Amino acid sequence: MSKSIDKINSTAVPLNEENVDTDQIIPARFLKATSREGFGENLFRDWRYNSDGSPKIDFVLNDPTYYGKILVAGKNFGCGSSREHAAWAIKDAGFDVVVSSFFADIFKNNALNNFLLPVTVSDEFLQKTFHAIKKDPKTTIDVNLEAQTITLPATGDTETFEINNYKKTCLLNGYDDIDYLISIRSEIENFEQHNKAAGEAARDTKHA
Repeated sequence: MSKSIDKINSTAVPLNEENVDTDQIIPARFLKATSREGFGENLFRDWRYNSDGSPKIDFVLNDPTYYGKILVAGKNFGCGSSREHAAWAIKDAGFDVVVSSFFADIFKNNALNNFLLPVTVSDEFLQKTFHAIKKDPKTTIDVNLEAQTITLPATGDTETFEINNYKKTCLLNGYDDIDYLISIRSEIENFEQHNKAAGEAARDTKHA
């Protein structure tokens, strides 16, 4: 299955909570596993389930009204500890994009490294997004990574978002760091050959 991300048009799950930290995203007791698979079932575990394991019906992830590949969250999402498992859990739960008006830097980097696109929007656009979803849970959001735009088709509102160019290339092509190096192998080899030739020419000139 391709890990690349380019254009995503999807309904969204609204989590209208600010300062959601990584321990709320994936509680510490679930961090023993080293594989990335299976974390999705424990995403927001303490918010989703009662102590007896029964689902809390008032939590948004348990509401079948809301679904999709996009998670829309309140300001300061992913704060707290640096656990990469938070990004694993969100991705494993089926999300490809998280939208917020502010992300903790470490979470943002972890997300990008795990093919989860964090889209930072203005506070105003975020509130318009929550409003659009509340008005119509089936409303869609368009995310265009190549153009770096996010759009609400129902209202026509759109914004651009920032992303590191290297990470953008990796997401568009489904590359991890090793894949990227392999993709530019010929450029690396040409650079090494050029430097080698330049070094030999310099030595020849010195000893002439």
